[in-house]
Amino acid sequence: MATLIQWYEKGMTYRQYIDQMTVNKEEMLSIYERFQLSPGNVETLKNLKGKNLRAIVITEDWCGDAMLNNPIFMKIAETAGVEVRFLLRDQNLELMDQYLTNGTSRSIPIYIFIDEKGEEYAVWGPRAPEVQEYVERERAKLPNKEAPEFSEKQKEMYKAMKKHFLEDEQVWKLVATSIIGKIK
Repeated sequence: MATLIQWYEKGMTYRQYIDQMTVNKEEMLSIYERFQLSPGNVETLKNLKGKNLRAIVITEDWCGDAMLNNPIFMKIAETAGVEVRFLLRDQNLELMDQYLTNGTSRSIPIYIFIDEKGEEYAVWGPRAPEVQEYVERERAKLPNKEAPEFSEKQKEMYKAMKKHFLEDEQVWKLVATSIIGKIK
């Protein structure tokens, strides 16, 4: 089985990841351009620079959670001096299956922070707790899966969620706080 350092070395840089994106690229970059860390978060993250952390991101460009979380994560990583490599989930199931959500789900993105020795330091993902609660509330409003209108209502829900993730800066702050809380 590959070590975390080997997985890290296999990954793409942020630029390489962006360059290969075909879905949600403009949306993800628009969050990146608009999101700013709070001064308190910047101070906290500067204190992490000496830890020489690296991070592996398991992601896919079609994922709405990745569209929301990856640009915020990159601002955090840049400020904390964390070198990052991206791996596509569907091409790296051996690693993904070591980080299943609730032991069963291949939910993404997953951020695996590793220390100087290549040991796991922290893991975050796929959602901030408050974002998870929001998603669960929205899903609870859907009709039964067998209902004829389910598919249409689900599409409407995903469209509304995407809009919410792209526009609600409070959500961005919740994501940042959650990730920073995991690594500080």
